[in-house]
Amino acid sequence: MKAIAYYSYDDIRLENRSIPTIGADELLVRVHGCGLCGSDILKIAQQAAPPVILGHELTGTIVERGRAVSHFEVGQHVIVAHHVPCGTCHYCLRQNYSMCAAFKASNIDPCGFAEYIRVPAEHTRHTTLALPATLSDEEGSFVEPLACCVRAVQRTPMLANDSVVVMGLGSVGLLMLQAVKAIGAARACGVDLLPERLQLALDLGADAVFQAPPGEHALRDLLNPLTGGRGADAVILTAPGARPFMQAVASARKGGAITIFAAHQGMASLDLERIYQHELTISSAYSSSPHTLRIALDLLATRNVRADRLISHRLPLERFNEGVALMRERKALKVYFQMI
Repeated sequence: MKAIAYYSYDDIRLENRSIPTIGADELLVRVHGCGLCGSDILKIAQQAAPPVILGHELTGTIVERGRAVSHFEVGQHVIVAHHVPCGTCHYCLRQNYSMCAAFKASNIDPCGFAEYIRVPAEHTRHTTLALPATLSDEEGSFVEPLACCVRAVQRTPMLANDSVVVMGLGSVGLLMLQAVKAIGAARACGVDLLPERLQLALDLGADAVFQAPPGEHALRDLLNPLTGGRGADAVILTAPGARPFMQAVASARKGGAITIFAAHQGMASLDLERIYQHELTISSAYSSSPHTLRIALDLLATRNVRADRLISHRLPLERFNEGVALMRERKALKVYFQMI
């Protein structure tokens, strides 16, 4: 079978490998397609040391099941997420699933960018879900990233009709904006540099959009007419960098919240006095949980969140490096690699 293998940041190869052998509690899934995630790009850009497993936004069909598996059938269409928390450790009991050692150690075999994957026992039990016939493979590939957004929204304080700003309207930001409206019932505003992404955000239900301004306080000035001069009740950052973070701090109302949902390299200066005097809450979130995977699947199946317009490029695995370049150069909204 074909599979992507990472050796270094500038040495990523398409290799021929043996189809994995499964155990009694496992599944063998033929992958239909897999989305390229920002976390995949980050691992490559940060020159992570191998082994690195790339690809986790996938759908496929079960072609073999272990003899102890009774809740899935051969031929069933599924999504498979890559990390599974133990559910019983100190972190899991406090819903900090991403900090769980089992969560960090777990993964699919060999990677999402492969024609076949072995689904380990814990994944089979907790993070493999039947994909409804009403959802396409491409839509199903958004279950895992949407689940990450659901968890971020759940961790962000907001009430119905609050004003929530999503900064950064890549595919994740557009999912986040829709999750804010679907779960939080809040008014969602989108901020981005690219006019086409602002228009897509409006098409997907944004209540307002703004082209990202250059100054630290300029975004607050744009928001004031919509918020009675208070500023945003919450700001969710899906865009990395010091400037978006400083704009978020300046744009949040007194008592407001900022949720970081982007990997930030380097340092950003903190106005600790403003954070203290305004009682701002700053938190972060990344990745999903078995619970949010199920919420995300339902949101997509009921069309409360739409993903059908988020894929900009469809490529075969042979063009993997081209897809990575498109994402790194911000020439693609979302790259989806087709195996079938």
